[in-house]
Amino acid sequence: MKIAFVTTNRGKFAEVAHMLQERGHEAENISIAYPEIQADSLDTVVTHGLSWLMERYDRPLLVDDSGLFIDALEGFPGVYSSYVYRTIGCDGILKLMKDSENRLTHFECCLGFMNPGEEPLLFKGISEGAISTSKRGDKGFGFDPIFIPLGHEKTFAEMQIEQKNSLSHRGKAFEKFFEYLKNSER
Repeated sequence: MKIAFVTTNRGKFAEVAHMLQERGHEAENISIAYPEIQADSLDTVVTHGLSWLMERYDRPLLVDDSGLFIDALEGFPGVYSSYVYRTIGCDGILKLMKDSENRLTHFECCLGFMNPGEEPLLFKGISEGAISTSKRGDKGFGFDPIFIPLGHEKTFAEMQIEQKNSLSHRGKAFEKFFEYLKNSER
C-alpha cells in the first residue's frame, strides 16, 4: 500500500519511511506546512490538520504531532514542542533544567490517519524517559540529543534508527497503526 505522510521535517519522514518500508508499504512524503492550531492537546492539532489536508488531497493521509512533556516544567513544552525547539532548542531546555533534580519526562505522539470520506483515526504512543545533562549524539532530530528512554543510557540521538523506532513514542503509535491496517485488510 502506498501511504502519504505529511511533514516538512526530513528527519521525521526518514523514520516513518523506514517503519513503513519494513512493513512492506511504500512511503510518500507530502512536504507541505499545514495549519497547526494552538490547542491543549495533540489530538486536536492532528484532527484539525487532517481535515484541512483532506480538503486539498483526496487520498489516504497520515500526520503526526508529537511533544516532549517535562515533569519539572509542569509538562512544558508539550504541544508547543516544535516552536520551543525552533526558538530555544536543546540548549534552552538544558538551561531551564540546570538546577532540577527531577529530570523525568516523556514523549507523546498522536498519529492521525484518514481515508477520504471517513472520520480521522488516532493512534497514540508514549515513551517515558529523562532529560540528559548535556546534548549527546548526532542522529535523529529535535530533542533526541537530550532524551534518554527509560531503562537505557543512550539518548535517542545516539541510537541507530531501528533501536530508536522500537522505543520511541512514534514507533509505538505506528505499531498501533500497523495493527489497524492488518485488521482492516481481513
